[in-house]
Amino acid sequence: MTQLRTLIAVSLSLPLLAGCGDMMQNLRGERAGAAPVAESPSATLPVPLAGSPEALDTTTDAERAAALAAPAPTGAAALGSVIVSLGAVAEPGFWLRSSLVSAPGKGRVETAGGQSVAVDLLPGTGSAQLSLAAYRALGLGLTDLVEVRVFAQ
Repeated sequence: MTQLRTLIAVSLSLPLLAGCGDMMQNLRGERAGAAPVAESPSATLPVPLAGSPEALDTTTDAERAAALAAPAPTGAAALGSVIVSLGAVAEPGFWLRSSLVSAPGKGRVETAGGQSVAVDLLPGTGSAQLSLAAYRALGLGLTDLVEVRVFAQ
């Protein structure tokens, strides 16, 4: 009796499995005897995915270049060092929110490797947060926890 059930199960499964290959070809657009469809040039261009860092970072190349190229102000006050995490990704611009900052102002953050970027300094409580644009400009991984030195103008 068990052999009969096994034989019936195998007999019914084989046509289903045979159809899976055809189904996968149809899903990929591959059909037997069909000529391949030429892709349009725009189909091969990378498009930022919704929710990707590139799509969420609304700063322009000019804004990024200005933030990176801004010279360190002479006489800048060192506020201290802090470990930063990625802040609210929907909040645009170059900013640092930290308890080291007592009033909004302009400043810079600098990594141990010497990369620096001009930021708006914002008072905060708890852990320090750095904007998505600043993270990207500094070449940091989005999950990196990095120690930065903070300077106020």
